[in-house]
Amino acid sequence: INNSPVTTTFPIHTRSKSSNATIINQDTSHQLSTPAPSPINESIKPEYLKALSSLSKFKLSTLVVSTTFAGFLASGTPISYSTLTAACLGTALCSSSASAWNQILEVDRDKRMKRTRTRPLPQGVLSLPTAKVLGTGFGIAGGGILLAGTDTVTAGLGVANILLYAGAYTYLKPRSEINTWVGAVVGAIPPVMGWTAAGGSLLDLEAMLLGGTLFLWQFPHFFALSWMHRVDYARGGFEMVPVNDSNGDRTSDLITRYTWYLSVVPVVSSLSGVTSPMFGVEGLFLNGYALYVARRFEKDRSNANARKVFLTSLWYLPSWMMLFILHSKTWRKENEDELKEENEMIKIVQHYITAVRNKGRELCVHEHVINSNSEQGDKCPLVLGKKKAENVKDSGIKVTELATESLAALDKEN
Repeated sequence: INNSPVTTTFPIHTRSKSSNATIINQDTSHQLSTPAPSPINESIKPEYLKALSSLSKFKLSTLVVSTTFAGFLASGTPISYSTLTAACLGTALCSSSASAWNQILEVDRDKRMKRTRTRPLPQGVLSLPTAKVLGTGFGIAGGGILLAGTDTVTAGLGVANILLYAGAYTYLKPRSEINTWVGAVVGAIPPVMGWTAAGGSLLDLEAMLLGGTLFLWQFPHFFALSWMHRVDYARGGFEMVPVNDSNGDRTSDLITRYTWYLSVVPVVSSLSGVTSPMFGVEGLFLNGYALYVARRFEKDRSNANARKVFLTSLWYLPSWMMLFILHSKTWRKENEDELKEENEMIKIVQHYITAVRNKGRELCVHEHVINSNSEQGDKCPLVLGKKKAENVKDSGIKVTELATESLAALDKEN
C-alpha cells in the first residue's frame, strides 16, 4: 500500500485570442486522485422526465384535474384537504394511465404522424415494457388513492375512465367516427368525479350540468383541432370526421351545432335554480363569442379560423367553470359567519366569491334593472321565465291532485 501523500491539481482554463476554443493547461506530472465523473450523460435525467411528461400527456392531465377541482369546489361543502388532494392526485394518475396505454396501443400509428412521431415511444426514448409498467402503475396508484381517499363511486369512475379511453376510444379511432363521441364521455367524467368526491350524487342536477357541459364542449374543441391536423390524422389511419369531410360541411355543422347546445346550458342552469339568473345572462355573452368564431369557420373553413375556434375553447372552459361556481346557489351565503363548519379554505373562497359577486352587482345592468323594478316586480327574462315555469309546475300539480280526487270519488260511488 502506497502511503505517500497524494497531490491533486485542477485544470486551469484560458481562452485563446485567435479562436473561441478553450485551452486546458494541466500539470500532467501528477495523477488526479479524485474519482472521474460518472460516464452517465447528465442530459438523460431531464430527457427521461420529459418522456414521462409526454407519456402521461401532462398538459391534458392538468386540464382534466382542473375540471375535477372545479366539480369538487362547486359542491360548496366544507373542504377536506385530504379528500380534495386524493381526488385531484387520483384523477391525474388515472388520466396518465389512460394516456400511456393509448400511446402504447397506437405506437405504430404515431410513427406515421408528424405531430406524434416525436413522442417517447416512437423515438425509442422509452421502451414498450417500461411504458406498460408505468401505465399499469399509474392506474393502480390512481385507483387506489381514489378508493382510499374519496369513495367507491369516485374510484369506480376513475378506473372506468381508464378502460373507456385506453379501450373503447383507442379501439374505435381507426375504425369509426363515433370515437369522438366516446372520447367526449371520457372528458365529461372528471368534473363528476370531483362532485361525488365532495359528497354529491351522480344523480344531482349539478353533476349532470357539469358533465354535460364538458361533453358538449369537446366537440367544437376537438373538431377544430382535428380539422387543422386532418392530413396528419389521415396519415395515421384514424377515422375522424374532418378526415372524411373534404369540404368541411359536416365539421362546421357539428362545431356550430354543439356550440348552440352549449349556449343553452347556462339558461337551463338558471331556470332550474342551480345558479342565479346572472349566470344565464353572462352565458349569453360567453357563448355569443363562441358562436361568432364558429360561424366564421362555417363561412371560411380555413385552418386559421379553425385555430380561432380551438383557442376560444381553451379560455371558454375555465371561464364557464369560474362563472358556474361564482353563481352557484351552494355559494349564496353572504356572510362567512353563517358557515356551519369552521374551515379556513372555505372561508377564503367564500370571501372571494362574495367580493366578486358584489363588485359585479355594481357594474351589472341586469342587477340595476331588478333593483329599479323591485316594486313593480322582476322584469328579468330569466327570472320571469323561471317564475312562469314554476307556475306551470304548480298548476300541473293542482290539476293532478284534482284528477286524483275525482277518480277516488268515482271509485267510492262505484
